[in-house]
Amino acid sequence: MEGNRLIGRTEEQKIIKRYIDSPKAEMIAVYGRRRVGKTFLVKRMFDERFDFAFTGMHNVTRAVLLTQFQSELERYSGMTCKKLSNWFEAFHALQAHLDTLKKEKIILFFDELPWMDTPKSNFIAAFGLFWNTWASMKCNVKIIVCGSATTWMLSKFIGDRGGLYGRVCRSIWLKPFTLGETEQFVNEVKGMELSRRQILETYMIFGGIPYYLDMLVKDYPLTKNVDELFFKQGAPLRMEFNFLFRSLFKEAEIYRKVVETLATKMKGMTRSEINAELRIAKGGFLSEVLDNLISCDFVRKYNAIGKKAQEAHYQLTDLFSLFYLRFVAIDNGIDEEYWSKISGKGKTHTWGGYAFEQVCLHHIAQIKKALSIGGVVGNICSWSCKPFVDKNGTSWKGGQVDLLIDRADDVINVCEIKHVASEYVIDANYEHHLRERAALFRTVTKTKKALHHTFITTYGVARNKHSGIVQSEVKMDDLFE
Repeated sequence: MEGNRLIGRTEEQKIIKRYIDSPKAEMIAVYGRRRVGKTFLVKRMFDERFDFAFTGMHNVTRAVLLTQFQSELERYSGMTCKKLSNWFEAFHALQAHLDTLKKEKIILFFDELPWMDTPKSNFIAAFGLFWNTWASMKCNVKIIVCGSATTWMLSKFIGDRGGLYGRVCRSIWLKPFTLGETEQFVNEVKGMELSRRQILETYMIFGGIPYYLDMLVKDYPLTKNVDELFFKQGAPLRMEFNFLFRSLFKEAEIYRKVVETLATKMKGMTRSEINAELRIAKGGFLSEVLDNLISCDFVRKYNAIGKKAQEAHYQLTDLFSLFYLRFVAIDNGIDEEYWSKISGKGKTHTWGGYAFEQVCLHHIAQIKKALSIGGVVGNICSWSCKPFVDKNGTSWKGGQVDLLIDRADDVINVCEIKHVASEYVIDANYEHHLRERAALFRTVTKTKKALHHTFITTYGVARNKHSGIVQSEVKMDDLFE
């Protein structure tokens, strides 16, 4: 990244340093979605001074990987190695080299580990043997592994039931930047002077992914940057969406179709609704796909208050994917200034409203802090109700709430999320709507808790005779904390 500056990741650095400084052998696994900065974090922390490092390559054969492994081993050892025919030989040769080192600490770094595990390669068995019979016995050996294929990292490595069972000393899930970290990166690393509203829009497009943010050009306005990165002929991020799935999942087409389907329903879909659209024949496979998408930060699963477990909804939360499917996938590539021309107009308002909701869901900790309830246990959920007639013959219109904070102190924050260009104005009709919906919610859920109307907006709620219904509010600036 520009300037090689490490932004944020404070807790992750503390964890890695603690294990590196421990008096015994350690194996640390860092995982997270593609482009989130795993490799950058590890390389910057150690200034790329490893005693051996190797990076897997996507979609190549075992023979190619072993040839490259041999080349790296020769580079680090300064000696010629015999040709490696399998991973057992590779790790045995590595062990022989490391045995010659007389150092206080031996740091090994294996990047993109899932790509080394090609079919019938026995890579995991060989790696497990290397750890169990040699590395784990050396108190000065510290191994760090990274992988973007989160499902592989969780199931085959961290959760391995064979030779590596329970051997990972610490796993670290590296998340995308928060808004505050995005602001710091854009201002301090890129040297751009963007308002917080512009940084919010940047986040809604790029999703806090450092690699994408690093592509921004300082001298371009945000709209031109988006055009250059997504819509110009040969734009670098135009093909990124498809490669994301190919690099993460073996059956990439199914995963991509699930994400594309979810993008058409902003409030999410149930598993049965998704299956009705895609007609996936394999029993249980859709559940596996959805679980893996959740693990990789593309999708969230949520249960509405009063709904059964099988009625759980799956919602697309990956902001990069949402932007791509809303605007890039449908563009025919003719207009290279597409975003400059439509930004702030028409359908971008609908997208902006939904994307802002997702930003809020990514910043629940900041919202709770702004409401001074950071130390209170709170269940994050939603609620919806179709029109009905109660037993007294009263007709109810139905309604929904996209974000509820159901607190342990007998309060429920009923959150309204509004992405607007100025203070949000509550008029008489909207105040009536809020009171009517609160009555509906209490009637249907039978809750005895206090209901607090909470507004999460860009610039706050305008004060007028109707704004008194708002008991608490969170502004855009609060999300940057």
